[in-house]
Amino acid sequence: MENPEIIKNGRRVIHIEQKAVDKLVARLDDDFAESVKKIYNSKGRVILSGIGKSGLIARKIVATLNSTGTPAIFLHPVDAMHGDLGIVRNEDIAILISKSGNTEELHDLIIMLKRMSVPIIALTSNKNSYLGKNSTFFLDVSVEEEACPNDLAPTSSTTVALVIGDALAIALLQLRNFTPEDFAQLHPAGTLGKKLTLKIDEIMISGNDVPKVLPSTSFKNTILEITSKRLGVTTVVDENGILLGIITDGDLRRLLEKDVDLTKLTANEMLTKNPKTISKDKLASQALSLMEKYNITSLIVIENEKPIGMLHLHDLVKLGLQSNDK
Repeated sequence: MENPEIIKNGRRVIHIEQKAVDKLVARLDDDFAESVKKIYNSKGRVILSGIGKSGLIARKIVATLNSTGTPAIFLHPVDAMHGDLGIVRNEDIAILISKSGNTEELHDLIIMLKRMSVPIIALTSNKNSYLGKNSTFFLDVSVEEEACPNDLAPTSSTTVALVIGDALAIALLQLRNFTPEDFAQLHPAGTLGKKLTLKIDEIMISGNDVPKVLPSTSFKNTILEITSKRLGVTTVVDENGILLGIITDGDLRRLLEKDVDLTKLTANEMLTKNPKTISKDKLASQALSLMEKYNITSLIVIENEKPIGMLHLHDLVKLGLQSNDK
């Protein structure tokens, strides 16, 4: 098969699924809104179940709900009949996914959920199916055709079910006024989590590793301090530890280009006053933004006008905090 034919087939699939999603928009009705409100006002969890491809979609919806502030778990319909039904409480709400609505494995689960007075949200294409008739809320996920050329493999139907799941999750997110900060608390290992939770005092270089020299420090000893601390800079402090300025390796290179007797220079004659600083309680992402704004690679962390830490641009980038547009 030639490339144009393969591309044509791929586009056909996308067009079919796009059409299925487009038609879904008009079918959202009060049952969708009432489903969202029912979940929002519930004191329990959302129990999702389905078999085969529908079960995989259910698992994805569970993940989306959990990550956006709505507690959810997946319950395999067969395992439910062999003891796992014990995870269900009558304050929970069930979302059951089945294209036909007559999936055999869901039949007994529906009976048990109704016996426990658990509301059922049906994601199915047939309102007159067993699932449709026994649901509290019916969300129509019917499609005209599957993208499979034999109209057999679940493709369009699973896409539509997934989209409905996303719509439920985001509608709930908005009702809860779920913020990026809330999202970060549930994703502490992700880039967004780090940007919104990682504090400077958790990652800064501190203690004896912070390069410091006095104003009277010689040119040679200033170089030694910069070299030994491996940050390419040193702070200059007075006898009380108060920050006076900063000397960078770039400053030293520029001095070498001048007709100056370097052996007679002291740190006080080489420093740059009023360097950029930040407090330790700020976010690491704020430090990175400041460094990018002023095109600097090191940032001094101060407390009571004293340098207590240092941040280097490379360390922040390694943590995945670099701006998305970089």
